[in-house]
Amino acid sequence: MPEHPGGALMRRVLTATVVLAAGGALSAFLVNRGDAGQAPNQTAQLLPVNTDKVTQQTLKDTETEDGELGFGETATAVNRAAGTITSLPDSGQELRRGSTVYSVDNKPTTLLYGALPAYRRLADGSEGPDVRQLEQNLQAMGYTGFTVDDEYTSLTAEAVEEWQEDLGVDETGVVELGAVLFAPARIRVHSVQAQEGSPLGPNQPVLTYTGTTKAVTVQLDAADQRLAQLKAKVGITLPDGKTVEGRVAKVSTVIIPAESPDKDPETKIEVIVAIDNQTAVASWALASVDATFTASERKNVLTVPVAALVALREGGFGVEVTDGTASSYVPVKTGLFASGQVEVSGAGIKAGTVVGIPK
Repeated sequence: MPEHPGGALMRRVLTATVVLAAGGALSAFLVNRGDAGQAPNQTAQLLPVNTDKVTQQTLKDTETEDGELGFGETATAVNRAAGTITSLPDSGQELRRGSTVYSVDNKPTTLLYGALPAYRRLADGSEGPDVRQLEQNLQAMGYTGFTVDDEYTSLTAEAVEEWQEDLGVDETGVVELGAVLFAPARIRVHSVQAQEGSPLGPNQPVLTYTGTTKAVTVQLDAADQRLAQLKAKVGITLPDGKTVEGRVAKVSTVIIPAESPDKDPETKIEVIVAIDNQTAVASWALASVDATFTASERKNVLTVPVAALVALREGGFGVEVTDGTASSYVPVKTGLFASGQVEVSGAGIKAGTVVGIPK
């Protein structure tokens, strides 16, 4: 083989394992590209046996995880006053604003809509956002004569008395703690813990509930937290093989208790994926699904198989470019690693360029 003007080309001398930033491992030839005064592209000693072409494509870093199609996050309704449970809903029952969730001593706890949980007794003179939330619900149920604001006035109390008359309870004009359950929207009873006719103390769980919209719950390892980006698109593969699109609606950290004393608790990232096309998932109440997350995406970039990368002795990576009669090592800058491909850029690198694949 002819020598380069700067000296004979050094042979490949070592095979090394290079650990990539993306977490994968690459078996690459460690290649010397010559002394500092030599040309940037060295002629390779032998033509590569295996080759591939540089392609231009959209590269996505995706991960597929197990998920559960259901109704999303579960919340617990807790009793606020001691008494006897006199009515309960059925599991799977859907409730809307104004519905009785459960009753204690024949006094109903009524579902109202709002983000702020009930935390105190409301009466004439009360002020705050919870008052506004109550008045918004009274107005939505058709009660009038008051101004929707942060002040609970005598006019608010009169509207509450009308509401209490319709409920068939004492007309006090006061909303006692435990008389209402605030939830963001309609709810679906997930499970019932209390038993009708049984006594129940304060702060005891009565039932659990969810929303009425289907969603997918996924638990990720803490190391995969990069996948859980709010509003990021998620592909959901249903049991029949069809796919629907979802978006990350909520991300939270949960602690899974240890299964035995000799094991440590696990930290998981719980992701709730909202699904816009509810018709597509209407056939399943609960189902195991696959959730494909896209951690990052690079559009219209040049890529080569990860196996095409060679580690250069002077540092960095290169690829062996060949035209079928000769080949040379070209340094490249790497970008996203995904699906066995790597984003590359460098002098003379373009779509269709033939590169060698080291054995």
